[in-house]
Amino acid sequence: MKITVAESAGFCFGVSRAVEKVYELTRDPKNGKIYTVGALIHNKHIVNELEERGVSVIDETDFDRIFSQTTENDPCTVVIRTHGATKEITDKLLSLEKQNPFFKVCDMTCPYVKKIHKIVSENTYDRLVVFGDEAHPEVKGIVSYANSEAVVISSPEDAEKLEIGSFSTIAVAQTTQNTDKWKKTQKILKKVCTNPIIFDTICSVTEKRQTEAGELAKVSDLMLIVGGRNSSNTNKLYETAKKELPNTFFIESPSELDLIQFSPFSKVGITAGASTPGGIIQEVIKHMSEIETKNTVAEESASENFAEMLESSLKTLNTGETVTGVITSVSSGELHVDLGAKFTGIIAYDEVTDDPTLKLTEAFKPGDEIKAVVIKVSDRDGVATLSKKRIDNKLRFSKILDAYNEGTVIEGTVCEVIKGGVLLNYDGNRIFVPASQTGTPKDFDLNELVGTVQQAKIIEVREDRKRAVASIRKAKNEARKQLEADFWANVEVGKQYEGEVKSITSYGAFVDLGGVDGMVHRTELSWTRIKSPADVVSVGQVIKVFVKEFDAEAKRISLGYKTEETNPWNVFTSKYSVGDVAEVKIVSLMPFGAFAEVVPGVDGLIHIYQITDKKIAAPSDVLSVGDVVNAEITAVDTENHKISLSMRTLLEATEAPAEETEAPVEE
Repeated sequence: MKITVAESAGFCFGVSRAVEKVYELTRDPKNGKIYTVGALIHNKHIVNELEERGVSVIDETDFDRIFSQTTENDPCTVVIRTHGATKEITDKLLSLEKQNPFFKVCDMTCPYVKKIHKIVSENTYDRLVVFGDEAHPEVKGIVSYANSEAVVISSPEDAEKLEIGSFSTIAVAQTTQNTDKWKKTQKILKKVCTNPIIFDTICSVTEKRQTEAGELAKVSDLMLIVGGRNSSNTNKLYETAKKELPNTFFIESPSELDLIQFSPFSKVGITAGASTPGGIIQEVIKHMSEIETKNTVAEESASENFAEMLESSLKTLNTGETVTGVITSVSSGELHVDLGAKFTGIIAYDEVTDDPTLKLTEAFKPGDEIKAVVIKVSDRDGVATLSKKRIDNKLRFSKILDAYNEGTVIEGTVCEVIKGGVLLNYDGNRIFVPASQTGTPKDFDLNELVGTVQQAKIIEVREDRKRAVASIRKAKNEARKQLEADFWANVEVGKQYEGEVKSITSYGAFVDLGGVDGMVHRTELSWTRIKSPADVVSVGQVIKVFVKEFDAEAKRISLGYKTEETNPWNVFTSKYSVGDVAEVKIVSLMPFGAFAEVVPGVDGLIHIYQITDKKIAAPSDVLSVGDVVNAEITAVDTENHKISLSMRTLLEATEAPAEETEAPVEE
């Protein structure tokens, strides 16, 4: 068996630079704890090895926690991976770095990706078109730097569906995209866009690697593509080689070679993605040399007999058809499915799920029934390429269609702020909510919505592109209308409510009772005279009120706030009686006496003759406004709410005992 390895297989410059840098950081304790924002590269072997060295993978939800724990004795270094990060994430990390000298940021974004960030942020345009995988972190980062509308397309067919207009357009490509598809897409963009400016941003190394993969596949009997299954550039190598040679296999580790029958092939080509270290490639070559060909004739005979059995029940499969089969084998990279036809169904990892943490060997087992969509049929190989993910996506999107057609309210989590609004995650679907439909004020920071659970209504669906637009504001309005209807159906005089003060005017305060606003007149706010309602309540304060009267037709409600329990006179009578001594505060002086506050809102009169046991010309000879003195309650006029006080009686009471005990004078 002749084995040929592509010249450019393995680590590219950007990946090699990032991996070496992180290994270097781990060797110096001064760098503290090392974190990477997302997996450093799309290779789980490298990620696992870094994890063993103490490197942790984090996301933006961890930044504040890590920052709060960072000190001189416990420093840290946060690494931005080769794919780059969104502008918001990068800006936040750099801001945190400025605030704490022990919180370091190491930006290892690939230079080719940095170049694209610069292009989309510094150019002027009405629309940015990005050719790539919308879910890929590199593409998310590129879109975040856009200064106008950004549209992500993944195929020439998507380009044909773009809205045609006279607005200016620039186009860029994800660095790891397929060069042939990008060239076809460019031709279409020039037709549907007015004088588009197109930048060739596919990495030159990527382009060279794809060209080599195609050429090597042409002269080989079997091709092996080595790399992480969630690696975009490795997947493009697989597509390129598979196009030239159907006998192309995607493997992530040498152990997967045991699933491949090598005996019929004499020339094997090997290439690897940019995230695959040279050590893995060497392990693959070594493992292949150890594989022995056994029972070749028996296997070929069995294969022929099996083919004859299948031919007896010829069943045609068509691209796009939904099929149901039984899983016959499970590996870490793909599922094999018995379709009851002359074709063996194969579902690659990336066509099972988008979740890189899912382990196929744990989630599936032989004998499980599975439903999938036929992507490609090869009569020559007897293989049908299937996709479970497309079925799942269709089922998820059907929930959106149902919600749209039935007018029901959905509930999701705001997961990201993008140009013009936010994205709402609903059962795996990312739904666009325009800023005007978020139900927030014009200058509101939409980042405050990220992570919150919101109810929304689907207001637009583009079924051909599996896109939907929702409105949080509309859901809120409908909820408020329902609350209003419920309120008017149950309101009655005297009923108590707890509501939030929404606004204050010179004549009263408006209170939100839950869908309906009522007004508390200023005279109902306090038992005493007030200069403004703001003296008693404030906007945002939650208070208890009761309905005094209402007009359902006019939608008006008068509310009460003060109660008999808070009536100052009732407070006074429950606390004091005639003969009690109270600590009072002088509030005003008159020629005939002084008025003193007994309890807030209730004053009593200390007549000039009741101030002292000596003759005075005016109350001010003894008292001043603000003085706090003790006085006896000598009389209470309940009908007119008047109180008589005396300081003199207390003076006489203290002097009397002294007179009684005074010794007689001897003559």
